[in-house]
Amino acid sequence: MKQELKWIKAIKKRSSESAANQLIAKYYKEMYGFIYKQTIDQELAKDITQEIFISALKTIHLFNGKASFRTWLYKIANSRLIDYYRSKSYKQSQKTDVMDEVEIRTEESFTIKLEQKEEVDQVLQILAQFDQQNQYILRLKIFGEYTFAEIAEITNLTESTVKTKYYATIRKLKQLLKEGAFHAKFK
Repeated sequence: MKQELKWIKAIKKRSSESAANQLIAKYYKEMYGFIYKQTIDQELAKDITQEIFISALKTIHLFNGKASFRTWLYKIANSRLIDYYRSKSYKQSQKTDVMDEVEIRTEESFTIKLEQKEEVDQVLQILAQFDQQNQYILRLKIFGEYTFAEIAEITNLTESTVKTKYYATIRKLKQLLKEGAFHAKFK
């Protein structure tokens, strides 16, 4: 933590490239994993992860240390994911769904991977309709693997409020997924 603060200070004062590289190296895999779990697309996850760090470095002067740098990165990551799932490029990719670049090892593994991606996409499409705070709580819990206590600290909410919002969002998400599955059968 002390080293991390030294890097941040060096970036703020001297625009230290070395400190920026070390800070990025410390969190890159974690941020990439967080994004990949929600996109199931390596290239897209790399692109969004890169955007997270570009944004973090451009706005590092706004980082005040009230929350940890890690927490601050997750807030940026959540914003980037919300932006992506609301973007025209995401909506267009859902319509065209080009499969040219998919590497097919076996028909069975390809089918399983495709089904998983479709399920994650469906969940994330529905999740994008929720307010940002509920999305953030759900993403931190499921994809970031944070505890309720950690999420409460990050969001400045009580732990019971976080739990209530999380479970209410899960219930609503399940309901919407069920309705979607029901409607899909009759379309």
